[in-house]
Amino acid sequence: MRELITESAQKTEQAGIWLAGLVKGGDIIAYKGGLGMGKTTFTRGLAEGLGITEQVSSPTFTLINEYRGEKNRLCHVDAYRLTGGDDLVDTGFFDYVDSGWIAAVEWSEMVELEADFTVSFERIDDNTRKITIEGRGV
Repeated sequence: MRELITESAQKTEQAGIWLAGLVKGGDIIAYKGGLGMGKTTFTRGLAEGLGITEQVSSPTFTLINEYRGEKNRLCHVDAYRLTGGDDLVDTGFFDYVDSGWIAAVEWSEMVELEADFTVSFERIDDNTRKITIEGRGV
């Protein structure tokens, strides 16, 4: 387990870049934490660390955003409006994972999900977050 305190969006992105060094194709990363905690900001860093240059945005209205780099593919999922594992299956989520995509899932607590990494976000104050990362090699 690794705990990080971030005091800016840039530091939160750096935490995502760090995790990118540990993930591999087919891995699932489960995010836990409320609104405005930095999950999408963390994903921007994750994408950067994976060599993806596309602009990362919240998947709130699309459910799944796809990002492709030269070596890695990332799907960024918002599970907030899903009501369980069956809904996640219906999105085609596991087709991504089975095809070697790295999957970052916001609101993972809304679905039944076995993850390779769990990233929990806790608000300390308006700018400061405690980010706890658990998983292989952490």
